[in-house]
Amino acid sequence: MTTRRLLIFSTLVLSTLMCAAGQRDDRWTAAEIDQLRELTISGLEPLAADPTNRVADDPAAAKLGHELFFDPRLSANGKVSCATCHQPDREFQDGTALAHGVGTTNRRTMPIAGTAYAPFLFWDGRKDSQWAQALGPLESPVEHGGTRTQYAHVIAANYRAEYEQLFGPLPDLTQRDGVTTVFVNIGKSIAAYERRIQYGPSRLDRYVDALMKTGRAPQGLLTADETAGLRLFIGKANCTQCHNGPLLTNNEFHNTGVPVNPSVPQDRGRIEGAKSVLADEFNCRSRWSDANAAQCSELEFLKPDGHELQRAYKVPSLRGVAERAPYMHAGQFATLSDVLAHYNQASAAPDGHTELKPLKLNAQELRQIEAFLPALRGGIAAPPEFLRAPVR
Repeated sequence: MTTRRLLIFSTLVLSTLMCAAGQRDDRWTAAEIDQLRELTISGLEPLAADPTNRVADDPAAAKLGHELFFDPRLSANGKVSCATCHQPDREFQDGTALAHGVGTTNRRTMPIAGTAYAPFLFWDGRKDSQWAQALGPLESPVEHGGTRTQYAHVIAANYRAEYEQLFGPLPDLTQRDGVTTVFVNIGKSIAAYERRIQYGPSRLDRYVDALMKTGRAPQGLLTADETAGLRLFIGKANCTQCHNGPLLTNNEFHNTGVPVNPSVPQDRGRIEGAKSVLADEFNCRSRWSDANAAQCSELEFLKPDGHELQRAYKVPSLRGVAERAPYMHAGQFATLSDVLAHYNQASAAPDGHTELKPLKLNAQELRQIEAFLPALRGGIAAPPEFLRAPVR
């Protein structure tokens, strides 16, 4: 081989090795920049008022809700609080496949941050407000496991002054409506606290904000592999079809062919959740809501019998996702690589019809997407005192 041919051959080999190692490419098209702009947390709209909860933005309600969130007296055994599963130092989740309260649930704990923007809550969307969501676990026999009457008496004995400052005189607790009134206001106070739990800016946000400001990709924020993974995320891998917007979720429900967890009963997902929220005692149209019927359009247009709802589950935010193993609604996947392999293969759904199509990503592309996902960690943005148990 001549010296010239050897030089050309060596250059080609080196170029190939650089690409395999994740050669940096910081060039973005105008269309890609538009996509990136839509993902940044700085583009998140100010939180609209919650018409169902008149104390949602009351600081006193948030303070009371903070105390209630950490109070284990709101449980059957005096050991379980909301913070048992929604742990602030773990981005308000617990790192287990199935949540553990007074018993074991059939679902994975969902994070709280950003849920004030969601029209429906839980994996199946069976609640349509943060306060209604907060009430569900309190009466669940495997979560908090207590009763409305028990909780109303906890308020009377320990929080009367704070309660009456917000809601007026404590009602007659020998009457069913009086007990339920206090129970509902517990939920509304907890919601006022949770409403203040949001996501902080991540390395992705800083990268995109700098790109928007200068027109050039900043150096030192994303590695070559992370940049390549981001390019795949908004492009070939089609992740933004569901994980879009500043919270990296469309807040909708999809059947993505996730396998069953054999340790839990049959779970039909959104098709049951939609029925539940329409019949819920505490939904937007209920007498316990502070909204009027015209403000409940999400329920007005909800159709609970569509085949596409079968085994459809809520799209979670991907913010902080690398810290939240295991994954899916019942912890079916232990690692992000397991999740990516599932989406790449697009296996048949155990029930209903999966919306996935094979991505046909190669091993390097899968590795680059996985490398990118930790760049979505930005921690929690909330008043510092709200990220720890209150001092009593």
